[in-house]
Amino acid sequence: MLACKRLNCFIKHRAQVWTLAQRKVTTWSPVGAAFNSKPQRRLDVFQDNVGLFGVPELSSPAGFEVATKRALKDTQLLVDKTCHSPPGAATVEYFDQLSDGLCKVADLADFVKVAHPDPLFREAAEKTCIEIGTVVEKLNTNVELSTSLKDLLNSPDILNQLDHDTRRVAELFMFDFEISGIHLEEKLRKEAVALHVKLLDLNNEFLMGSHLPNRIAKSAIPEHLHLHFAKEGSFIQIGGLHADSPDDLLREIAYRIFLYPNGQMLDCLEELLKCRNKLAKLVGYESYAHRALKGTMAKTNETKCHSSVIECIESIWKCSRLRLISAIPQELMAWDHPYFSAVLRAERFNIEPSLYSPYFSLGACMEGLNNLFSQLFGVSLMSDQPSAGEVWSEDVRKLAVVHETEGLLGYIYCDFFHRTDKPHQDCHFTIRGGRRCQATGDYQLPVVVLMLSLPHPTKSAPTLLTPGMMENLFHEMGHAMHSMLGRTRYQHVTGTRCATDFAEVPSILMEYFANDYRVVSQFARHYQTGQSLPQSMVARLCESKKVCGAADIQLQVFYAALDQVYHGEPQNRSTTELLKDKQHQFYGLPYTPSTAWQLRFSHLIGYGAKYYSYLMSRAVASMVWKQCFLKDPLNRDMGERYRREMLAHGGAKEPMLMVEGTFPRLPPHSAVLYSTPHTDT
Repeated sequence: MLACKRLNCFIKHRAQVWTLAQRKVTTWSPVGAAFNSKPQRRLDVFQDNVGLFGVPELSSPAGFEVATKRALKDTQLLVDKTCHSPPGAATVEYFDQLSDGLCKVADLADFVKVAHPDPLFREAAEKTCIEIGTVVEKLNTNVELSTSLKDLLNSPDILNQLDHDTRRVAELFMFDFEISGIHLEEKLRKEAVALHVKLLDLNNEFLMGSHLPNRIAKSAIPEHLHLHFAKEGSFIQIGGLHADSPDDLLREIAYRIFLYPNGQMLDCLEELLKCRNKLAKLVGYESYAHRALKGTMAKTNETKCHSSVIECIESIWKCSRLRLISAIPQELMAWDHPYFSAVLRAERFNIEPSLYSPYFSLGACMEGLNNLFSQLFGVSLMSDQPSAGEVWSEDVRKLAVVHETEGLLGYIYCDFFHRTDKPHQDCHFTIRGGRRCQATGDYQLPVVVLMLSLPHPTKSAPTLLTPGMMENLFHEMGHAMHSMLGRTRYQHVTGTRCATDFAEVPSILMEYFANDYRVVSQFARHYQTGQSLPQSMVARLCESKKVCGAADIQLQVFYAALDQVYHGEPQNRSTTELLKDKQHQFYGLPYTPSTAWQLRFSHLIGYGAKYYSYLMSRAVASMVWKQCFLKDPLNRDMGERYRREMLAHGGAKEPMLMVEGTFPRLPPHSAVLYSTPHTDT
């Protein structure tokens, strides 16, 4: 024990020396220091493995089977209890307990299957997802179970005694039954379940395949480009677009090879879309898009998107003639847009990312988020030491979210750094939803994971973020705070469990805070000198976002339109042919032959027929910002109102009612649903 203590002291001393060497004259708050220093894990060989997220069974991959069996056993008991109890408020409570018990295992497994570095954990988690998903689909077509809820909703006397949240949750559970085909005869119900189960497999296959690299023989590409790619024997692996590279040939090769069609994936996507359409028609909808948009802000897929002129491309050509950019090709291709847009912004406004990164150390940005949440909501982010076995990688940080009067609100696990086999996608995962436990009166604290892919700190500097990385961090933290600040009675509607086209509003709103100097000035400090980021640099950064803004939105319109076409009436044409047509119609750059970008469109899984949500949420977030925070982004009264009217309800309230409640004067609904999203942030 004495030797362990001496070793702990030595490690702690070395960590302090490393931190001081990086900070020099700059000092940070506790949360800022935690993210600007290397993780300090207690070396206690006698500490028990508490399991992932503190779930004891998950100290090993085999624990998923144990957790799954227990959840399914509890589910059956609750189903029996629900079906044999008289209709009332308790019916809704039983349904929510059912949902909570299954989600606590399935949601955790959904994260582990994509993020855990151990393939054995990933495989066990994937098996759990499929097993529980199959049970959920069977429950959604369980006539006896649905009848217990229908009896409640068809009893006016009982219904009138329910509070608003209980009634809405009951209606949402009934909606789940209806879109699953509960009204069908037994044979067709079984067919619907079979389609759901098949879709679970197809969704998983497509999602995993969309992130896999393509490979090509080393001899097929110039030798001087080999260093940019991973090597596998005599092959080169290309796992991304390298869109920011200044090398034209490198961008083109990466684009053509990474997006080269994979026959198996094309078949998977075709079958996935076919099954979705068949399921939608089976349960009574015109198309999968009509089914998916029920209960959203959009309501219907007849919403019209208005195209804007692609001024970005014209600006690039003008700059070419003015020789502001010397290397623009004669014809812009799909792999050129991201790079030359960035170059145009940088040269016109002098916003080279390397000039900004020293001011945006990860610790500084986390300190900024902490300050912002403290001033708006009275909430602090506090670094918490994970127990042995609680996290899946040693560089994962754990934050406790604490309110100044309400106490502990929940936990955020920050999986921020690049890791082999980790998806290169910024995501928010709900691990456990919040809910009021009727038996004890306690509140089940929400637990979420934020996953980014940031560079690791170096020997001479902490992790430094580009302005884009900083904005993405704020965006994902918006999702996390939506989960933390919700205090719903039922977990079925907790936090981000709301209409998809509303769920992005809090996260996009955070991007506005990330681009306001009154907020940025509170945390953007040079990691070595402590010098604050000059206001002129923030102003230039904001102005630069107007450059090519229309082109960026047009690209999103293209994605949203393609998503709707894929999920509309079948057209007996390949997904690639449809992509080619929609790219010509909605986007100004030509389709590249022998590519299949749609096979990398992973949003088709979680956002199938709902990709438009980003555009609609941006329009709503713009309104919230202008009416609530533009005048004073740090106003506590407005922050409390925003939490009370929007964040606190999760999905327990109609989205538009939450928007209306946030500010007194609201433009007509059509202004929210059909206005062109702003590009001035």
